[in-house]
Amino acid sequence: MTTTNRKILVTSALPYANGAIHLGHLVEYIQTDIWVRFQKRRGHQCYYVCADDAHGTPIMLRAQLENISPEQLIARVYQEHRADFADFAIGFDNYHSTHSPENKLFATQIYQGLKASNQILRRTIRQAYDPVKQMFLPDRFIRGECPRCGVKDQYGDNCEACGATYAPTELKNPVSAVSGATPIEKESEHLFVDLANFEPMLREWTGSGALQHEVQHKLNEWFETGLQAWDISRDAPYFGFEIPEETLKYFYVWLDAPIGYIASFKNFCDKQQLDFDEFWKSDSQTELYHFIGKDIMYFHTLFWPALLTGGGFRKPTAVFVHGFLTVNGHKMSKSRGTFINARTYLNHLNPEYLRYYFAAKLGAGVEDVDLNLDDFVNRVNADLVGKVVNIASRCAGFITKRFHGQLAATLANPALYQEFIAKGELIAASYEMREYSKAVRDIMALADLANQYIDECKPWVLAKQEGKEAELQAVCSQGLNLFRVLLGYLAPILPVMAQTVENFLNATLPWQPEPLLSHTINPFQPLMQRVDKTQVEAMIADSTAGLANTTTPVAEKPTTPVAETPTVVQATKAAKLKPVVATTKSAVTSDAAVATITYDDFAKIDLRIAKIVNAEAVEGAEKLLRLTLEIGEAQPRTVFAGIKEAYSPEQLLGRLTVMVANLAPRKMRFGLSEGMVLAAGPGNTEIFLLQPDEGAKPGMKVK
Repeated sequence: MTTTNRKILVTSALPYANGAIHLGHLVEYIQTDIWVRFQKRRGHQCYYVCADDAHGTPIMLRAQLENISPEQLIARVYQEHRADFADFAIGFDNYHSTHSPENKLFATQIYQGLKASNQILRRTIRQAYDPVKQMFLPDRFIRGECPRCGVKDQYGDNCEACGATYAPTELKNPVSAVSGATPIEKESEHLFVDLANFEPMLREWTGSGALQHEVQHKLNEWFETGLQAWDISRDAPYFGFEIPEETLKYFYVWLDAPIGYIASFKNFCDKQQLDFDEFWKSDSQTELYHFIGKDIMYFHTLFWPALLTGGGFRKPTAVFVHGFLTVNGHKMSKSRGTFINARTYLNHLNPEYLRYYFAAKLGAGVEDVDLNLDDFVNRVNADLVGKVVNIASRCAGFITKRFHGQLAATLANPALYQEFIAKGELIAASYEMREYSKAVRDIMALADLANQYIDECKPWVLAKQEGKEAELQAVCSQGLNLFRVLLGYLAPILPVMAQTVENFLNATLPWQPEPLLSHTINPFQPLMQRVDKTQVEAMIADSTAGLANTTTPVAEKPTTPVAETPTVVQATKAAKLKPVVATTKSAVTSDAAVATITYDDFAKIDLRIAKIVNAEAVEGAEKLLRLTLEIGEAQPRTVFAGIKEAYSPEQLLGRLTVMVANLAPRKMRFGLSEGMVLAAGPGNTEIFLLQPDEGAKPGMKVK
């Protein structure tokens, strides 16, 4: 990794000023914030800007509904958004609004650049028109019966029941979602950008490595079907900027929304006296990165580079696309109480719990992220409280009480400390590539080593022995220095805890610090409390109560919603879970049903690490999967496990788990089962196969 000082500008997609921030939004802002904080900790000049997306028909209509002006509405929502982001420690360098002089200036500049290069087309189109409200209706403001399946109350562009897409004119019995009137068709002249003229540039840029492979593949499909001219105008009444030299025409919200990146940075530069052109001129050598959701890829990878080129600005260095959020494996739901607003979460839980959990699940791809609430409780308690904070709490009291807060003059185990320092570049590489889940795994592996060291040295025993004062001080000083390294690595994820730890240790948290020796620390204060499941239950209850009767105008422009495809939660380590057994029967047996046995009986059980080399559904069985397991023998074993509700076969291939290898074979009507795999959880969809730590190999005995 380069160590030269880089100049980096980073943005997240602009939240729409028509509603509250929710946990689906926060996937992106937390992902971006972690990356920015990492870059700053590495000494780079990195700026993070964002803004409220404040224009469009939905905002105009909601303001009318509340009997206030659009300006009053967006000012209120702006303050709400700022407060939510601040409380989740999202560290914007500047947060602005698209309803700003800077945004109007750059929208006009880009439009005039496109117009001067003959990229603007005029076309007369026919649109649905509300004769009562006397306004043209965006597709999402027309409701009717799906022309394919006949389901009522569907949007004007797609059916949520069957998934069909269509033109609003194809809807049966259409009505305006604004007034309830039957729309009529009316002609209007609109302005378009001829996107096909930019295809050579777009093919070159999208093929330059600026995009993830999955995104590049999708763009190739769009190129093959042909790039369409893009409608950039809307008719009055509309809340936005009027198009120069046009009558009652406004810039479509999706034209001026991404321009908010430029406008927010310009606003920041004017306040900080920075060189704006250094970051945005067409030949800029600085770096520009956009973090976005996969629902707005088309805008950011085709329209946006075309707008930038037409306006004489540089193109992004890269666009980083992420997936959606599911909760408990399903789309966020108001009825289930899993459509959770940021403020509702904050009323019940520490925001850094969520920052850590998302980091532990996020990779560099576009896969969806699942917030499994039981796993959330288990992981936070096991990792942050049980591993990381535990290191400090086990050592700090001895240093404070026995040595007046003074750390030892030397480390008890310099080699172990250097092992922690040596991992810094590997962890940094994971952060750089947005592989946060890998960074978290490596950090937690170090936390395990630190706790193992303390377990072996037993400072609580040393404290009771005469003549062991120096050893006690050295061991506890070693533990606290290891803890400091860990918090330095975790600081991009847990910035609030990092600040608290700096106050406790009376020292900063550099990335790879020299050890604190003969140094005085402050008395230890609790750094993080365990999550209580009742807190999560209360949050869900509040979400259900707060959202069940809420109605807001539907967004005209795509936002960053939650996913429609559920994602199965990843299995956690055995030590974190209540044990159950995925047996050769199609049921899962809880520990309450298992008879007590002696240690001698338990010693007879042969537990082996097993690799799942094949998995398939069992015809005629509702809950069974047939697993083929490699355990270091000449022939693989076949085991029938009742885990079909929790896992699809594809999710299991190649995974390591634990099996009982000396169980007598059991003949079932589906075949012979030659053992059992171990899992945990209450059953049904909440079954988690035991998963060994890294380094385990098929055939290893579990002691």
